[in-house]
Amino acid sequence: MKITYHGHSCFLIQDQGTSLIFDPFITGNPAAKVKPEDILANYVLVSHGHGDHLGDTASIAKRNNALVVSTHEIAELVGAEGAKVHGMHLGGKFRLDFGYVRVTPAFHGAGVPGGHACGFIVDFHGRKVYFAGDTGLFGDMKLLGEIEPLDLALLPIGGNYTMDIDDAVRAVSFLRPEMVVPMHYNTFPVIEADPDEFKEKIERQVPGVAVRIVAPGESFGLPHTSKLI
Repeated sequence: MKITYHGHSCFLIQDQGTSLIFDPFITGNPAAKVKPEDILANYVLVSHGHGDHLGDTASIAKRNNALVVSTHEIAELVGAEGAKVHGMHLGGKFRLDFGYVRVTPAFHGAGVPGGHACGFIVDFHGRKVYFAGDTGLFGDMKLLGEIEPLDLALLPIGGNYTMDIDDAVRAVSFLRPEMVVPMHYNTFPVIEADPDEFKEKIERQVPGVAVRIVAPGESFGLPHTSKLI
């Protein structure tokens, strides 16, 4: 499995001919090295309706004939723009051709009236990826880690709107993924954070969890065998 980071909270994962993108904030993202029309995806997963997460969802989905998976309110919003959608909600689990999507809580604003922010656990061709979305620390992360043994966790560290570094370290101690990648930091001055500090604290406080710091535009592999690279 190949994972490419496009800055902020936008990740593209690819495996066995299937591509899935999380929170495709490309236009206006100062860290993005690509344009929306460069993105090829079969699925678009959106955590909430703030512009730095909903981003280019509708245009990418329509261009690729991709399915947008999100909360009911976001699905209705994007569906009204002509995209294919599948609405879900917190605690829901739905099987798709690559595996399944589980919608997890996220403690954050929805960005749309009447909705909720969320995260996702995705079983992507047998590998379990947790995309936390924008969230504060919450105790049921421990339950999520027990229910779904995680290969990879994508966690915000920038503070102000989400967890900061110390809370994200505690989240890792709850989730116990094989690997964690920090996100949602340094896009704007208010969320400046040092990923090396996060890495050092994980190595000291949560031994056994690998930390991968990924630059915008960089890709890394998640093999189907044994350990992560």
